[in-house]
Amino acid sequence: MIDLYAAGTSNGMRARIALEECGLAYEFHPVALDKGEHKSAAFLAMNPNGQIPVIVDRDGPGGKPLTLSQSTAILIYCAEKSGKFMPKDGAARAAMLEALMSASTDVTPVFGAYFAVVRAKEPHAPSAQMFKDRVRAFFKVWDGKLARRKYCAGDDVTIADFSLYAGYARIKGAVPDVLEGLPNVARWAGEMGARPGIRKATA
Repeated sequence: MIDLYAAGTSNGMRARIALEECGLAYEFHPVALDKGEHKSAAFLAMNPNGQIPVIVDRDGPGGKPLTLSQSTAILIYCAEKSGKFMPKDGAARAAMLEALMSASTDVTPVFGAYFAVVRAKEPHAPSAQMFKDRVRAFFKVWDGKLARRKYCAGDDVTIADFSLYAGYARIKGAVPDVLEGLPNVARWAGEMGARPGIRKATA
């Protein structure tokens, strides 16, 4: 059994999607960020950075408990533990890693910066627009890629799709205009959003 400590951010959704889609048994422990639960002594013992998500695999490698933070690391861990959504072919695996890192380290941090600006005590509109434009630019590139392939890294669903969808869902809910006029992204998102594991993870 795996314990998941998370909230409804894109990073939190990314970890929960990984567990659901990989079919791993887990128990969900919601973390109330607005109440500072991620700064409690108990949580900081699991992740000193005070950030969600965190998983605790009671039956980790060698049968020993394993604690892991960082949503992309959790994606990879779940894929390897389940043997799913991780290509074995070298070229396909490289394509997946490229797509995964783009989704995790380009899209999500820039959107996080947008949120930080608009939620600041003194929001700075030009900075907010700059970050929105950057996110839009990333998804325009994704729209071009998804015109040539069915999923993020090729013909098969991989953890790269789960990573990008977590960011997509968060953006769609907050600033949907960023994603307007991108038909290939919309086609891909519709298919991903219909998957039972993703529907449960993002409910």
